[in-house]
Amino acid sequence: MPTNSPAAPSHPVILDNLLDPDISDRGCPSRTRQQIDLILLAIEALELGGSEAMLLVAKQLELEDIINNRVVLWRLRCTNPLRRSHTRRPLNLEEAKALVIIASYLARRMTVVIRQLLLAYEQLSQKQVPIEQHFRLSSYLERFRAHFRSRMNPRRAKVSVYNTDEKLNELALSLLAQLLFCTGTSGMQRFWISLFDGEVG
Repeated sequence: MPTNSPAAPSHPVILDNLLDPDISDRGCPSRTRQQIDLILLAIEALELGGSEAMLLVAKQLELEDIINNRVVLWRLRCTNPLRRSHTRRPLNLEEAKALVIIASYLARRMTVVIRQLLLAYEQLSQKQVPIEQHFRLSSYLERFRAHFRSRMNPRRAKVSVYNTDEKLNELALSLLAQLLFCTGTSGMQRFWISLFDGEVG
């Protein structure tokens, strides 16, 4: 017989592209939460209006039941314990998958730019030319440093390590390489698995 009870939210099929690691019911490990948020931070430094782009991709991929507005996105990212506004709520697998899928789709869209920036860095390093000589690379690094310093808690030991422009530039460039990794064949799946290395079992 039909009932008047509301239908349960449907499970987005796209989430099935990522395997479930064996982390029981305790939610995603701290390192996983940190890495996901930092990857999204790099995307924001690459693309002005990054948060809006994330929400648009969530809508396009039918992930709105998980991330339906800016506040929800912010709360999920604040599960990163390095943040000033860190919240103790767990990040479950479904939420983590949604964030990784969004990051991977945005990275794929920016593949050409990411490749250009990494190539520019390599060429500048070989010629020992200051990074500031390349406007777009310099702008990305400057925005990343600003985002990191405004959002991360300097009292956390893992944050205090990045106390110079040089250290933050190194982090920003390593995240750029991770974003490129996401764009390759099965890149999203390999990136997802890497987030749980040493954390399962």
